[in-house]
Amino acid sequence: MRRRRTIRGQMAALAIVLVAAVSGGPAQAQTLPTIVLVHGAFADTTSWDRVAALLRERGYRVVTPDNPLRGPAYDAAAVQRTLDTIAGPMVLVGHSYGGFVISNVHDPRVESLVYIAAFAPGQGEIAQAALDPIRFPGSQLLPPALQVKIVDDPQGIAGKNVDGYVAPASFNSVFAQDVDSATAADMLAHQRSIALAANLEPSGPPSWSSTPSWYLVSAGDRVIPPSSQRFMAQRMGARTSEVDSSHASLVSQPESVAAVVDAAVPR
Repeated sequence: MRRRRTIRGQMAALAIVLVAAVSGGPAQAQTLPTIVLVHGAFADTTSWDRVAALLRERGYRVVTPDNPLRGPAYDAAAVQRTLDTIAGPMVLVGHSYGGFVISNVHDPRVESLVYIAAFAPGQGEIAQAALDPIRFPGSQLLPPALQVKIVDDPQGIAGKNVDGYVAPASFNSVFAQDVDSATAADMLAHQRSIALAANLEPSGPPSWSSTPSWYLVSAGDRVIPPSSQRFMAQRMGARTSEVDSSHASLVSQPESVAAVVDAAVPR
């Protein structure tokens, strides 16, 4: 009799587990979204290395697509091609100009958007509007810190384009004043220029208007003034926090950045 009761108990427990699994109950492990980290201007995918490592330690799959830095529409299409290779839900994260790009990505599987010291344009706006010295004074990304050069570019006129980059002598003090010189030198070695036309291309309808958004303001930013960041964050209704950091908070404050990304994951 005792053996029959034991067998019945085991079968009942198994039935409960099966029902819970089918119904999405506690027995079914939660599927974490893939975190997609989009870099901005004057950087490449390595700028996300520290944040990506922290998120992977928390169990996330992390993808860092290349951002061509040619213009919002072109770059958003490039990021979308990466998203097309990912199965399941995603959280998109953009730093700096990367925020402009993710604002122009429209994929129904994106559950949240995270802006890290980033451009968050309204429809028809250009990136340069966020650097308006009258409305938002304080940006030090001006000549001679900002330099230009002619580059080979199939997207440009006659295969050429005019790109902007941060002068080596100003990179540490303007872009990343809170990192040590060795780290700044490594970032400088990975610097990628951006087509100047990218800052003058109007945004399409912003994805943040229909997607939950988070914004981490860099309070010591010398590229995008903090007042501009706060304005964009408030306009989009983002869940906003601040960190005492340079524009490169993803390098100098990776723990804070990773925490905001983690908080943006639907529970």
